[in-house]
Amino acid sequence: MSSIVKLSEAASIALHAMALLASRADRHVTVKDLASRLSVSEAHLAKVMQRLVKAGLVASVRGPGGGFALHADPAETTLLQIYEAIEGRLEVARCMFPDRREECSACILDDALAEANRIVYARLTRTHLAQLTTAFHPGASLVALGRPNPARPRTPPRA
Repeated sequence: MSSIVKLSEAASIALHAMALLASRADRHVTVKDLASRLSVSEAHLAKVMQRLVKAGLVASVRGPGGGFALHADPAETTLLQIYEAIEGRLEVARCMFPDRREECSACILDDALAEANRIVYARLTRTHLAQLTTAFHPGASLVALGRPNPARPRTPPRA
């Protein structure tokens, strides 16, 4: 089955990696550990992580005990922020044939696509990273993922 909404592999990796980091806020997680958990290439993941660092969403620590950790508050970080760190600004509406726009007095898909884009945009804007961490339960393989992060002690989940 096909899907109208498609994420790039890089955006998908970023969203999943951020959720993993949020679930392990007390640890630095290496590229190797993240790549293994997400079943993705270390090289591709490293490029994605650098974009997240550049956007200020993730902190990178070199050396023994280093790795990646969240820099942003998961309760305040939206999926849109993560998406835009990788893909650039999300356009709410866009003509599918911009070179031929003058030929159409009214695109037959404008209203439908604009509405679909608004729905996706709204959902990404109102969904926060903290909401995704519930997908990773304590008994999952994430328990052993990463190294302790003394700068960010583990806080109990909010009720």
